[in-house]
Amino acid sequence: MKKLLFIPALLVSSSVLLFTSCGNTSTNPSMKLPVQNSSDSTTKNEAREDDKKATATSSSSLSQADAKTKTTQNLQAAFKGETTASAKYAAYSKKAEQEGFHQIALLFKAASTAENIHANNHKAVLQEMGAAAASVIPEFTVKSTKENLEDAIAGETYEATIMYPDFLNTANIAGEQLALISLNYAYKTEKKHRVMYETALTALQNNTLQSLPTVFYVCPTCGNTYETKAPARCGISMTFSEKFITINSL
Repeated sequence: MKKLLFIPALLVSSSVLLFTSCGNTSTNPSMKLPVQNSSDSTTKNEAREDDKKATATSSSSLSQADAKTKTTQNLQAAFKGETTASAKYAAYSKKAEQEGFHQIALLFKAASTAENIHANNHKAVLQEMGAAAASVIPEFTVKSTKENLEDAIAGETYEATIMYPDFLNTANIAGEQLALISLNYAYKTEKKHRVMYETALTALQNNTLQSLPTVFYVCPTCGNTYETKAPARCGISMTFSEKFITINSL
């Protein structure tokens, strides 16, 4: 738990303001969504908007006691999803290397490392709240690297735009500060991962893989991921870069 406390109190305060501005949507225990077919995307997007409106109403009406209970459930779901994502991205990394996409393999390995940090943070907060993290058996399917990138983009988009904003709003109502920190670590990192995966997919489609980074740096406190060069301190947790995990080989 010590590493969770590196973040200044100011970050928690600023995070709460950020959470309030985020759109709320329905909580889903599945962290990584499958890629949607374009034929049914309109219908699913409309349903998702309805879910957002419903969750916005239900979240605002939660009592603090109910929000505390819901936060525990959300952390359990986040722990399961991050644990699964870490294992899945590790497998995607091996597949990318087999297909000759070394740079993408490094990206998946870096993301896998970050997701494992998120899972451990969520587990530690659950323990502080008096709950034990449930046992997780990761379930996923490895496909082609292109399909794996599409799956990763869908999953990170869901986390960054739907799941974590909702979880953060609930934790804010509950007044669970450690939960806010852990969830915010993951939320901010997943937004960066989504962009990295989108860039990698574009490079794969355009046959410009040589333009992709060959080294990544992962903050051991929050999972924040940097390409090519790291700053003196993590932009999320303020952890010194000397402690960062370097990913430049498989």
